[in-house]
Amino acid sequence: MSFVSREWHLVARPVGEPTASDVAFVTTTVPDPGPGQVVVRNDYLSVDPYMRGRMDDRESYLPPFALNQPMTGTAVGTVVASHSADVPVGTTVTHFLGWREYALLPADQVQLVDTELAPAQAYLGVLGTTGLTAWASLKEVAPVEEGDVVFISGAAGAVGSVAGQLAHKLGASKVIGSAGGPDKVKRLTEDYGFDAGLDYREGDIAGQLAKAAPNGIDVYLDNVGGDHLDAALQVMNLRGRVAMVGAISMYNATELPAGPPHLPLAIGKRINLRGMNVSDHFHLVPEFAAKAGGWLADGSLVADETVVDGIDHAFEAFSAMMRGANTGKMLVRLPQV
Repeated sequence: MSFVSREWHLVARPVGEPTASDVAFVTTTVPDPGPGQVVVRNDYLSVDPYMRGRMDDRESYLPPFALNQPMTGTAVGTVVASHSADVPVGTTVTHFLGWREYALLPADQVQLVDTELAPAQAYLGVLGTTGLTAWASLKEVAPVEEGDVVFISGAAGAVGSVAGQLAHKLGASKVIGSAGGPDKVKRLTEDYGFDAGLDYREGDIAGQLAKAAPNGIDVYLDNVGGDHLDAALQVMNLRGRVAMVGAISMYNATELPAGPPHLPLAIGKRINLRGMNVSDHFHLVPEFAAKAGGWLADGSLVADETVVDGIDHAFEAFSAMMRGANTGKMLVRLPQV
């Protein structure tokens, strides 16, 4: 028995914003598993900003996507064929062979998930590397101390929406977030517990931040880069901490942008700007999973999702996420018939 599967290939390196001509939607056949292998029917796929960097042919912390080969990313699904006693048919697992309907992979490359603790797709978001990124950023990379004022950019996105809530749990006295549009800004304060929301589409993010934080900020979790990082540097207090998680404002740039004009302020203020890669913080998984599972259960942690249906719409979902169309985690759901 084999499985007919549809999958997305990168066929050209994008210049600027990726377009439909850079990818191909391909039908293929996935064979039966051999010894020690499983076949997983994917139920949800994750599309994430870091995938844009993998479309370029340059060295990074993950290898670039190979041309004319299926792209990869985190997925959660159900084992439908198995030659492994440790991962029987019917098990729900996460793995890294997303962008496709069926995945053949070694059993030791899947992770079993507890669907009694949370829905399966939560392991792609708040209980996966998304939530861990928020937690590690505020616990280790730019640690929040009692009474700190915290600023989070991209605050309505997957990492930012969780990070704002975690900042308060770690003792922040005030949490400020930026997002695009009045609806998202309203979501920050009404649903995620932010104390103030800034609409970057209104412009002058530096002025908005200075007004929202008249006594400065102590911690900045940066998902955006560019003008947001520059704004944070201007109002950051002495010995402030910056977790540099992402720079989505620059991912489609065709030329290297100029650095933040106010970067020299980091010298006098003794600011710590530290790059963040979640793979350095997997030792926090047991602690965070236990805490986050409890917070989800008692309702004190909100985990929003934006769900697009159909593997054929995966590239559209990715493009929409890059433009900021999502609130919370962007997921692609693969309806099972």
